[in-house]
Parts: sequence; structure tokens; C-alpha cells
Amino acid sequence: MSRTQTSSGLASPRTKPRDRPAFLEPGAVRLLLFGGKGGVGKTTCATGTALHWARLFPDQDYLLASTDPAHSLQDCLAGATRPPNLEVRELDAQESLRQFKAAHAGHLRQIAQRGTFLDDDDIGKLLDLSLPGLDELMAFIELAALAKGGAYGGIIVDTAPTGHTLRLLGLPDVLRKWLGALDALVAKHRWMVKLYSGRHRPDDAERFLEEFAATIEGLASLLADPRRCCFVPVTLAEPLVTDETVRLVQALERLGVPVREIVVNRACPVGAGCPPNCADLRGQAEEIRRIRAAFPGYRLWSVPFQAFDAQGDSQLAVFWDGVRDVDRPESAACDADRESPVEVHPSAQDGPEWSSSPRVEHPARLPATETSLLFFAGKGGVGKTTLASATALRLAQEYRDRQILLFSVDPAHSLSDCLGTRIGPSAVRLNERLSAIEIDAEGEFADLKKQYAEEVEGLFERLTESAGGLDVAFDREVAERIMDLSPPGIDEVMALARVIQFLEAKEYDTFVCDTAPTGHLIRLLELPALVQRWLGVFFGLLLKYKRVLRVPRISELLVTLSKRLKVLRSLLVDPHKTSLHVVTIPTEMAYAETCDLLTACRQAGIHVPALFVNMVRPAGACPVGEALTRQEAGVCAKFSATFEAARPVVVYRGASPRGLARLTELGQALYCT
Repeated sequence: MSRTQTSSGLASPRTKPRDRPAFLEPGAVRLLLFGGKGGVGKTTCATGTALHWARLFPDQDYLLASTDPAHSLQDCLAGATRPPNLEVRELDAQESLRQFKAAHAGHLRQIAQRGTFLDDDDIGKLLDLSLPGLDELMAFIELAALAKGGAYGGIIVDTAPTGHTLRLLGLPDVLRKWLGALDALVAKHRWMVKLYSGRHRPDDAERFLEEFAATIEGLASLLADPRRCCFVPVTLAEPLVTDETVRLVQALERLGVPVREIVVNRACPVGAGCPPNCADLRGQAEEIRRIRAAFPGYRLWSVPFQAFDAQGDSQLAVFWDGVRDVDRPESAACDADRESPVEVHPSAQDGPEWSSSPRVEHPARLPATETSLLFFAGKGGVGKTTLASATALRLAQEYRDRQILLFSVDPAHSLSDCLGTRIGPSAVRLNERLSAIEIDAEGEFADLKKQYAEEVEGLFERLTESAGGLDVAFDREVAERIMDLSPPGIDEVMALARVIQFLEAKEYDTFVCDTAPTGHLIRLLELPALVQRWLGVFFGLLLKYKRVLRVPRISELLVTLSKRLKVLRSLLVDPHKTSLHVVTIPTEMAYAETCDLLTACRQAGIHVPALFVNMVRPAGACPVGEALTRQEAGVCAKFSATFEAARPVVVYRGASPRGLARLTELGQALYCT
């Protein structure tokens, strides 16, 4: 139990220092979430804050939790001595869902027995495969219950990268539809009881629906309450990261999730001996000005770059020591407040640490001409989009008889930012042999649901005219809501199946895929089999209830999807047709996550011919750079010892690889023929 609380249930807040972020003060909110693009330091910020809270108020209990499928809290805390009042949980979404099903299987079965035309076996199969997003949401509901219960003075959450965090925060709306579908199954029973007994009292199954609905509404209320919840976006002073952070904050505003402060992590430190012509200082000074312009209504804080992974007691204890208000002259990027750029002498413009041309050691072999599908995968923020784009441009140069499609299935698309060209859900031609597309997974499934609803509406209008019975009215509502019982991730699988559609049409020969970060990619690769099972159940319903579910257009669409999924599943495990290139960076936490990804690929039977260690810092004159170079060399050696297929490709930091010209140059350096 909480040891010291005010009458409101919150820990007694201290007066907020003017030069410190409000979120560092324990008791400011009950639930504190850190989020942003992968690789920006969310885990470190969350862990550093949790340790700060726990040590500042030793008589109060705190919880540090992760909702990212690719957990890294334990990696971050490696070697650290945790305060006795800090609990750490890496939430297992699948286990949370298993417990939910075990606890409420009877209620779900009871609801099924009251369905209209669906029988017990039908609904049982649907519920086993559906519960859209409930695996991730159940873990989040657990956090919300803990926040409400008062067992902790505060809960700090390390979230998944942007796209999937936004989907998670939007799940209350999805679950409302799911509950509506279940409620439709008991509507006829409820009406019949009231008709023949004159009154209706909710039983256990209906109370379960009511209580679960109240839980969802409570979660939605918590996420929108600035007195209890706060979301802190973490960003870097880098163009691609800034662009994604802008989209994140805009989406949080639409969802009503409170945001007051933003952290700019890894800003160049002042007084660390960096020369005035250091490319880091120049680039970050410009980007800091852009960040300030993008977020005029928010308090911006910068955390200085540190020449080590923030792990263990000594690093995490001082993580927030250098935090500064971006509007202060001595804050991040040294000269962020100057109206004019930092003056740089032409003879030293790039400095010893940066090269205007890409520098790559041990380039990979160019993918074979017979390769149809090439994935780029890895932890968020490691440069998957950049390397995928550069590779697609190189393939278009080399294989003059092939059409290349560069596409993204990451919910937080960034192809447009990387290419410097507006990319959307329709293919955009970049040159004679290369096109690009950002597939709108949610839009694809929304369109399918719309077509299904229209077809069901027409069917029941005809049935009502001919039958006119009460059963038809209730059956109609159940039929309309069946699509809300589809499995989680079907939208993303439909997007991936578009590849097969393009192959069938012979529009493109080679597909280069920019994927979602590690945890969700692993899940995505497992989904085709799950969706195939759901389609089997759905087809069974169509055959069993021909009168009620006579939807030929949708049936044809789903049959086509089923065929494409079979082709996709066989394609994924064909090493001659499909390969996956892993992208990582030289940090200990990235190393641990990369090992997990390689293991998952081996288990899935997916061919991994290349490992790119990206963003390696060249040796330079600045003390910070020298220290980091030594550390990165040790991690690179571990990658070499771990990756069995070939020597890892080492890609050094350089001028920002943004736009077609620089990406083309990078693509030339990445591969040998």
C-alpha cells in the first residue's frame, strides 16, 4: 500500500523548480507515459524518471512498466540497484489475454448461447480468434486498474514506438465496437425475457459486459484527465525524428491525451571540448530552432548527449542532471537561441567526424535478381527507412529489366520524410524503374468493412420485406457486427497481402519493405496464419447460414485474400524469393533486441543474409566522440561474433541521407556486386 498520501490520494508534491521538468516531480500525475519514435531514448527517460521518483520519495511505492512488445527495461537496468520502493514489470500482453479468457470464458460462452443465428460453436471460434487488440489493451487496463487502486504513488510507462502506441491509445473506441457486437448477441434474449416476464434483471453475462464497458470508459477517462495522466514525447534534434514527433503530438491532441512537455534527447553538450565547427553542433542548432517553431505551446527540455549507454546506477542516476529548458541560452545545441547559423570556416566545414560521402565497411552483396520480397527490420530509430530507400534506389539502377516497389507497412510511415517526396496510399513513381507507396492498413480494412455493411444492409432489407419477423431485426444487428469480431492485425495483414496483388498484376518484380519496429514485425510475420484461420471460420459461417449471410461480393473478396495469404506464407519461407535485412545500431540495448529478432527469424524460417550496423560514429577530435567510438567498437565486435551469415555491414554517420540524391549515393556504398 501507499505509505504517504494526501487526502486526494496523490503523493505530496514539492514545489516545482523553475529549471526542472514538471514530470520529474513525484505526485504530479498518477500515470506518466514516455513515447516517441523508436530509438529516441524512451526507455532511458522512463527508467531515469522512475529511479528519480523512487529515490526522492523513499516512503512511496512506484511502478515502472513497459508496454513495448520488444521490452528493454531489464537491459536498461542491467547492473543497477533498484530502490526497494520501485517495482518493475515488462507486461506480457499475451499472458494478460490468456488470463482474461480463462476468467471470463463462461461469460463469453453464455453470451454465445443467446446469440441469434450463431450457435455456441460459431461464436466460440470467433472469440478465440478475435478480441481485437485486446492482448495489448489488457496489459494497459491492468495499469489503469493499478493507477486507480492507489497501491502506487505513480506509474511510469515505457511505451512502444509511435505508430503502435497511437493504436493502443485509440483502442477504447475499437473495444466499444467489440462490446457492441457482444451486446447484440444478447439483445434478443434480453427482449424476450422482458416480453414474457414483464421485467429484465441483468445476469452474470450481462453484468460482465456492463463492467467491462465501464472498465473501457474508465481507461478512456484516465487517458484524457490531465490531473491523473500525462504523456511526454521524446524526440531527437534530427529531421526525420522531428517530423514523426509532430505527427505524434497532433495525434495525441486529437485523442485528448494530455501533453505539456517534450524532451529533446541527446543534445550536444556544452563545454565538452567539441570544436565550434563540429557538425553535430551545427546540425542540432538548426534542428532545435525547427523544433521550437513546431511546438510553440509546449515546454521543451533538452537532455545532453552522453558518451555511454545509460545503464546501471552511475549513468541512470545522473541522466536528468543536465536537463535544460530549450529556451535558455545555455541549453541544447549550444547556439539554439541565435538568430543566425553558427559561423563555420569553409576549410573545416565538415570537421574530422563527418564525411560528405557515405562511408561503409564490408558492404553487403547485392540481393539476387530472383529476390521478390526484401524486408528491412530492426529496433525503431535505427535507420530502416533510410537503408530500405537507399537499397530500392540501388536495385532500380542495377536491374534495368525489373520494376521495384518500395513500400511501408509501419503505422508511423516515414518514407515521405526520408525521400523528400510526398508518398501516400497510391504508388508514386520516383524514377523509370522505382515507385513508392505507404500502405494505409487501417483504410484498407475500413473499406472492406464498409462494403460488407452495405451488402448486409441490402440483404436484410430484402429479408425484412419477405419475412417481417422479429428474428430478422436481431439477426441483422448480429450480422452487421461480425466484422467487429475480426482478429487483431487483420488490417496489417491485408496491407502485406497487397504485395501478392501487385505480383499477380505483374506491375512490379521486386518489393522492398520498410517494416514496423521489432516487436510488432515479429507479430506481423505470425499473423498470416491467424488470419487464415479466421477466414476459415468466416467461410464456415457463410456456408452454414446462407440465408442470413448471403454476401457474394465480400465472399469473393475474402476468398481472394485467402489465396493471397497462402502465396504470401509460402513466399516468406522461400530463401530464394524472400530475405530480411536486419538494421541495428552499436548500443548494448540494440544488440540485445537484435539477438531476439535474429532468433525469431530463425524460428519463422526467414532467410537473413545481411546485418547492417548503422550510425557508427567515426573517430574524431572531440572528447565525447572519442569515448563513444571506443564503446561502439566493443559492441560492433559482439555483432561480428553473433551474426553467422556474413560480416556485419558497418555504416558510419555522415551527412543526413535525406532526399533522392543522397540516398542514391548511400545505396552505391551499401552493396558490392
